[in-house]
Amino acid sequence: MTPGRVARSRAGLLQRTRPEPVTAEQVRAAAAAVLPGLATGGLRAALLRDPVRGPVLVLAEDERRVRSTLVDLAEDMTHAGVAPTAAGVAAALTDWVGARPVSDAAAAASGLAVLDWTDATRTAVGWQVVVRRGERAVAWTPSDGVDAAVVARTRTTATARAADSGGVLRVEGPVALWSHPGAPVLASAALAAPGRLLARIADAGLRLQEPHVVVTPARPLACASAAVATRLAGETGEPCVRLPWARVPDLRWL
Repeated sequence: MTPGRVARSRAGLLQRTRPEPVTAEQVRAAAAAVLPGLATGGLRAALLRDPVRGPVLVLAEDERRVRSTLVDLAEDMTHAGVAPTAAGVAAALTDWVGARPVSDAAAAASGLAVLDWTDATRTAVGWQVVVRRGERAVAWTPSDGVDAAVVARTRTTATARAADSGGVLRVEGPVALWSHPGAPVLASAALAAPGRLLARIADAGLRLQEPHVVVTPARPLACASAAVATRLAGETGEPCVRLPWARVPDLRWL
């Protein structure tokens, strides 16, 4: 094959593998279709004109603001492999709105306490307030203007609310598995009331000696005796944290 033919072959391969781009106009059409249904409660959405950057989509909810040009959104969707169809772009835009930052008021009104990784090493977990949006749970970061008393009160109510967030218990031999089918990250919310969860496990017929829990955020909790939990933690093949039951309430807040 001649060099020219090699170059043309490579160019053809790149054309076939390069994702078909999402356009700003498609994002505009999706915004017109989906935002009226998403902008409910305290959430407001507006499409503003910017003479330099082009149309800008703005989300506002209490003290939180999110801004992005339609061009940037289109490029992000293209890079993420979003199908350049009305349905594909609408779904991606809905996800973008769902991932917006949580306001202080929303965290106070509906926040739930869950466990999450404390850092990128995934060797420790801590408590975090999240707000559920469908199957998604978005973490709350207090705004710069909120005082320590409000943060403490929000965390306290989120802990109380988490204990009643529901879940499904399944006992498999010496292990009790607690999951949340609606939003997997909420499985660990049950540990906001560890005594209540332990009582449910006992009512299901599994009485644990030296109870431990194996935590992998966004995955089911595994509750077992110390020896069984140690073995489970070594067999998961993914980062996890094994905790004695008594240590759960003392985990720090993120």
